[in-house]
Amino acid sequence: MKKTNEQMAVSVARNSIIINIVLSVFKLFAGIFANSAAMVSDAVHSFTDLVSTVIAIIGVKLANKKPDKEHPYGHERFECVATLLLAMLVLSVGIGIGWAGVQRILAGDFNELAIPGVLALIAAAISIGVKESVYWYVRSAAKKIDSSALMADAWHSRVDGLSSIGSFVGILGARLGFPILDSVAALVISLFIIKTAISIMRDAIGRMTDRACDDAVIDAMRKVILAQASVDGIDRLNTRIFGSRIYMDVDICVAASFSIGEGHAIAQQVHDAIEGGFPKVKHCMVHVNPYCAKTVA
Repeated sequence: MKKTNEQMAVSVARNSIIINIVLSVFKLFAGIFANSAAMVSDAVHSFTDLVSTVIAIIGVKLANKKPDKEHPYGHERFECVATLLLAMLVLSVGIGIGWAGVQRILAGDFNELAIPGVLALIAAAISIGVKESVYWYVRSAAKKIDSSALMADAWHSRVDGLSSIGSFVGILGARLGFPILDSVAALVISLFIIKTAISIMRDAIGRMTDRACDDAVIDAMRKVILAQASVDGIDRLNTRIFGSRIYMDVDICVAASFSIGEGHAIAQQVHDAIEGGFPKVKHCMVHVNPYCAKTVA
């Protein structure tokens, strides 16, 4: 039986949570046993992935609730809210990593730090591979169901992987006699993390402010409408993205000689063609304008 979007998101989130728990515990053990503060911090960061995944799944569940009296147009924007929360979490992680790196550089007491063991280096390498795999796994599901919250969670996994790269560089640098590399790497990676967070925020805000579909999508919709029998032209075509779904309003031109029933049938034909050909369209409102002569769209 084919899974619904919500079921797929829950399944992906559950697998992600299990992976993050195992990885976080392993990195925490490696950090303590191998005397690596960087790896302990990286383990704590991995635990935040659990929080982000929980936020993502709550957002998806709320977004998939059926319309009710208080929310007749549905609850899709709850997913945008969850995405914004995830973006702020990623942003705070990026700022925290960068600030910690700056403080360590300004302190300059690198020689007093204990040299981390090989286990911490191995843990960092494993974390990089695992988190990158989780990123592609969650990203694939997010694209399939067009979930901004799940996509934000995927990027949080990649951010965790970037953090592990910083840990790996720092641990390796410390073992080679250059402990400052840990702080420098953390500072550079924090900039990438902050950039990612801002990108996620912009996408979520765009989905919440009823922006129009891309020109390519609108052009494709026009072609479908004009291909319907008895449609002579298009006076107006507006689209708005509501969460991950699309609402559409279109005024079509038909011959004035058609009866009300015939005009309604043509409108229904356009409605069904749009909602059938564009799965993201949640509702298509068609208004019929009577014209005697054929008009140009």
